Amino acid sequence: MPTPQQAEPGIRIGLTELIEMRHRVREIQLFSRPGQRSPLVGLHHSKLRGRGVDFDQVRVYQAGDDVRNIDWRVTARTQEPHTKLFHEERERPIFILVEQSQRLFFSSGLVFKSVLAAQAAALFGWAALGHNDRIGGLVFGDNEHYEIKPRRSKQSLLQLLNRMAKVNQSLHTEAISQPDSLGLALRRAREVLRPGSLAIIICDERALGPSVEQHLTLLSRHCDLLLLPISDPLDHALPAAGLLRFAQRGAQLELDTLDAGLRQHYHQQAQARIERWELLAQKLRVLLMPLSTQSEMIEQLREYLNAQRPGKTK
Repeated sequence: MPTPQQAEPGIRIGLTELIEMRHRVREIQLFSRPGQRSPLVGLHHSKLRGRGVDFDQVRVYQAGDDVRNIDWRVTARTQEPHTKLFHEERERPIFILVEQSQRLFFSSGLVFKSVLAAQAAALFGWAALGHNDRIGGLVFGDNEHYEIKPRRSKQSLLQLLNRMAKVNQSLHTEAISQPDSLGLALRRAREVLRPGSLAIIICDERALGPSVEQHLTLLSRHCDLLLLPISDPLDHALPAAGLLRFAQRGAQLELDTLDAGLRQHYHQQAQARIERWELLAQKLRVLLMPLSTQSEMIEQLREYLNAQRPGKTK
């Protein structure tokens, strides 16, 4: 098993590589900057539930202004309606929940799903830190959860990245997977996240079940969500490769992949998972950005963001 100083490219990831992800932030605009607007601008500048606001100024009332913000003292003194203007706080807690479990320790693509999840978490972490937000998170695996409280400091993000790297490098195929590890992580997030926080959930596509849906629904009532389910091409389709034998912890499984009915049923199950994620995102009105090991992460994110821009269609 690799030591914390070693990383097998695409299979395991080290802290150095996660730190280097800060340079890739400039390749893609995840959050808005002055004079520029990203399709994810709503994650920071929309009217978010529970977001704090700061008083800005008083000006003459204009048609369309919220009458609840009329400054009655200034109105009485000037004999002309005036309204208070507010600006939203830019800084907000961003909590990254990233899975590093045995079920992600697999790939038929460019990198292991566990590596892709860690890369995505690092990219969003560096982007949020550059946006002057407070960063924290929770790394959850098969039998362990590591929590970092949101703080507006590079040290907090480095703690999260360091923990991700350590858990990633400890993954192996013989670990016993916990089916509801995401549910437990979301329950913890509901306990610690204050209203108006942004929760970025990076997990295996296959993790979505009734318990997870319930936790996401409850969390979405007070926080904004960004969902990034991770998949591999083999999660969606079986190749016609003949008889395949699988073994793990003494258990064995044989699949005849030349059976067209088996391949169709497998593909239908995968499509049902994809549709379940899409329906949930629509129901909760949250952003869904699936990632696959089949292609490079930045390109996938860029394609998604371009599709969200005005005048573009998905």
